[in-house]
Amino acid sequence: MTPGNSPADRDMRHAGAVDPSPWVVRFAPLAPAGGTVLDLACGTGRHGRLFLARGHRVVFLDRDVSLVADLAGDERAEIIEADLEAGADLPFAGRRFSGIIVTNYLWRPLLPALAAAVDAGGVLIYETFGLGNEAYSRPRNPDHLLRPGELIDAFGDRLQIVAYECGLRYDPKPRVIQRIAAIDGDAPAPLAPG
Repeated sequence: MTPGNSPADRDMRHAGAVDPSPWVVRFAPLAPAGGTVLDLACGTGRHGRLFLARGHRVVFLDRDVSLVADLAGDERAEIIEADLEAGADLPFAGRRFSGIIVTNYLWRPLLPALAAAVDAGGVLIYETFGLGNEAYSRPRNPDHLLRPGELIDAFGDRLQIVAYECGLRYDPKPRVIQRIAAIDGDAPAPLAPG
């Protein structure tokens, strides 16, 4: 099979999906094999598709799930349409996941629920924009920008931090990013190549 033409590669390109975040790819192996992964605010499902290709069951959750509708027939995919900011009960309340992936999304009231939803031995991989990004591009609203160290504050008491970054990135355009990978458990996590 030619590179870029595998079923997983085709799935990743579907519906305009772009490549998964290198941060997510780097820490994806920390999700226990065979467990269920939550792709929160999934958009095109680029990260959930990565985990499907790795053999996981995936819950795709977004307020508009039209970009993952092609997965409706896949028994490994659960698609939930919900507006997390509407004040209703969380559609994943009471569930735990071997992996939780959040990129380019911030709704602060969810952070405690996300920490509690990581299953024993599971991983949380979170990456979004930080304060200072407003000088370069959207988002500019401070409600959608993390304060320095905010992900550590949100998850550090409940989860073991494996990696954390906060700062200005040029890839390919300037943006301020904050990201964390954290696991539930005290055992040392195998470090991902970086």
